[in-house]
Amino acid sequence: MNAPWKPAGLGSREPFMAFVCDDVAGDAVRPIALELGWNAEKVNKGGLRNAVQTLSVSASPQVLFVDLSESGDPLHDINSLAEVCEPGTVVIAAGQINDVRLYRDLVASGIQDYLLKPLSSDMLRDAFSHAQAVLNAPRHAEAAVERPHCAVAVIGTRGGVGASTVATSLAWLLSAKEGRSTALLDLDVHFGTGALALDLEPGRGLTDAIENPSRIDGLFIERAMVKASEKLAVLSAEAPINAPVMTDGSAFFQLQEEMRAAFEATVVDLPRAMLVQHPHLIGDIQVAVVVTELTLASARDAIRVLSWLKTNAPGTQVIVVANKMHGGSQLEITRKDFENSIERKLDLVVPFDQKLAAQAAKLGKPLAEAGKNGKTATPLVQLAGRVTGAVETLADDAEAKGKGKGKPKGDAKGTSLLGGLKGLLAKKPAGK
Repeated sequence: MNAPWKPAGLGSREPFMAFVCDDVAGDAVRPIALELGWNAEKVNKGGLRNAVQTLSVSASPQVLFVDLSESGDPLHDINSLAEVCEPGTVVIAAGQINDVRLYRDLVASGIQDYLLKPLSSDMLRDAFSHAQAVLNAPRHAEAAVERPHCAVAVIGTRGGVGASTVATSLAWLLSAKEGRSTALLDLDVHFGTGALALDLEPGRGLTDAIENPSRIDGLFIERAMVKASEKLAVLSAEAPINAPVMTDGSAFFQLQEEMRAAFEATVVDLPRAMLVQHPHLIGDIQVAVVVTELTLASARDAIRVLSWLKTNAPGTQVIVVANKMHGGSQLEITRKDFENSIERKLDLVVPFDQKLAAQAAKLGKPLAEAGKNGKTATPLVQLAGRVTGAVETLADDAEAKGKGKGKPKGDAKGTSLLGGLKGLLAKKPAGK
């Protein structure tokens, strides 16, 4: 519905349509429509159900007003509207349910505003004026500043190291601080937390894409992604755990392609198993953020992941982040020993802050947003800066060489798993 870009043909559509449930609402909308130069005859009876039926066989207007008063499940029904509503349409809904959570969920699903009935002239005038301002505002695709697309994969060396936490914060920082329209693609289909961390319902977009890869195009991306903010959208899933994912990975690759065309940055929360099952997903990734913690198991798997990236993605810039860093006495492995085992320095260290993590979860905000300028958020802000800097450097190198491949910097050296862990195993106290 409310796309972050302006689709072709928008100017040839009807400027306005409304679908109301009762005469009182219709009498409130018509004079404001006339005041704005719209056709009052476009105010129809029937509410959301009539809107879905009508728009399934006709073009969507630029501004759509829909009454949800007769809807038993407004959030579910508004998603039905999204299936037939073309990109770029600004949707304003009205209803009788006074619930802040419903308002937030409806806005996150793509509508512009939710008005509480009974409707007043001032309320409608303000909402419609804002809708016109949104339509007339320059879109991201029309921005004068040209910069290379930023494609980042966040990979955890082990489950529980906080890769999803880092991915969510990075996506938020790229959108809110760097000003890039950003897509967060969570490829943990059954247990992904990308939407959950932002207090959003994941929707069925990702599972639909897996089931029907041929449907994936710009319009599908517009309808399937859940907006977290004006410049951040999420594609996540909570697929039933009794339903195995049957895919050759083509859907994931197509999603990345379409996101690259629609957004200025893509952050992929990439489970490490995906590297084994679908290695082609890393092909167009410019920066791989490897998230680890200082444990023996993470040291072993960091060596393996870094070695895999060196072999399979030599042109990808690698950044190693140690997350949930405890004080020295609580570490299973010292930083020095860990760095010796993986034969490279840690690029960034994120301190452990249980209180902040709990607060972020309760607020439904990324850790970087909840922590603001605290000691835990600071390295995440630095990570966003390093990611964009690496992307720009790679783009400059590619332009200078006339190629799309640049020499990777800071990548892992050739490492023997046995040799890398030999020192750690020797230092490990007996009985542990």
